[in-house]
Amino acid sequence: MKVGIIGSGGREHAICESLRKSNKIDEIFCFPGNAGTADIAKNVNIDLENFDKIKEFVLDNKIDLIVIGPEKPLVEGLVDYLKKFQVKVFGPNKIASQLEGSKIFTKKLCEKFNIPTAKFGIFKNNEDSIKFLKKTKYPVVIKADNLASGKGVYICDNIDQAQIAVKEIFEGKFGVADNLLIEEFLKGEEMSFFTIHDGKNFKCFGTAQDHKRVLEGDKGKNTGGMGAYSPSRLINKEIKEKIINKIIKPTLKGLSEIGTQYSGFLYSGLMIVNNEPYLIEYNVRMGDPECQTILPKLKTDLFDIFNACCDQNLNKVNIEWLNKKSICVVVCSKGYPENFKKNIEINNLGKMKLDNYNHLFHAGTKIENKKVYAIGGRVLNFVSLSDNFADAKNNIINNISELSWTGGFYRKDIGYKVINR
Repeated sequence: MKVGIIGSGGREHAICESLRKSNKIDEIFCFPGNAGTADIAKNVNIDLENFDKIKEFVLDNKIDLIVIGPEKPLVEGLVDYLKKFQVKVFGPNKIASQLEGSKIFTKKLCEKFNIPTAKFGIFKNNEDSIKFLKKTKYPVVIKADNLASGKGVYICDNIDQAQIAVKEIFEGKFGVADNLLIEEFLKGEEMSFFTIHDGKNFKCFGTAQDHKRVLEGDKGKNTGGMGAYSPSRLINKEIKEKIINKIIKPTLKGLSEIGTQYSGFLYSGLMIVNNEPYLIEYNVRMGDPECQTILPKLKTDLFDIFNACCDQNLNKVNIEWLNKKSICVVVCSKGYPENFKKNIEINNLGKMKLDNYNHLFHAGTKIENKKVYAIGGRVLNFVSLSDNFADAKNNIINNISELSWTGGFYRKDIGYKVINR
């Protein structure tokens, strides 16, 4: 079997590594991949916005399954396009992908099907937004409606911060903005809850807690994710049942009423308030870095799971996991999430102590003349599995110390809520 993975981040490297373990797969392609995937797959430099070129490569190379990692091609309809040519694809269709592509779409779905979420208002221009914000209580949450790579969310403590957020969104920091959302601030603790779907059935696929803020102590600007731990300390049988019955099932019902099914990963970003789950947002793919944190714990053949989802046979697959704790720490280029230097060489990658429980997943890297260079904001993902979070964290810190890369930085407090307790 031949498998193709769309994307170039840490998530895609982790998926690639997990699929590599399958004895059913002969060859893996990554579009476009990174320096890490280059070691275990064939990187293919194709413009991800050129669906025709992707389709031609897939058909010419007789690729049996395409796995779409990032949100943009999902929201833009790559699944629907490839299926027209009888290509087997793992991921949700264009309509279902609006759960992430438009926060307003999701909020209206929540409203109609009584899915617990923060109270919200939709605003179409700067003037109306500021008029409302001058009368509201703080803190308040302001969100870009469209895709923003995890960065289009502002938690504002006063009117000055709110005005900056509104200005940046409507001036196009995250693309053309026809609307923005203003939400009440929910005081609780976040949890990432994952499910996997085949259009008829779904199964739970792990939990995690992501650390979005760039600075230690969960301060500073939002990022795509500075690290994560799994499982979430909040998960228990009662919360799990509430999430499934109050959030997941009503969402699937809502999608069915507009004539579509959900297939692929679904990431529910939740706030747990007084033991009650509230939906913050949906992502229509595995999170990043949660994917890197969760997948190394998977015992079941990932190819079998993806294949079952494409064939609507997920109910026949028993998904098994290692009974381990997992932590991921992301090493970023200095300056991230704002301006950062590119094409900085990374040495000492061969010094890492990697095995079945200690992993290194590349994100914003490229390989050139047998040298590895940082080209993105989030560069490397160090992951460790252990019987306890403290040992996993120590393993990561040791590996980062061995790397000794002066061009990067990382948060030293990832997992602080589950360590030293």
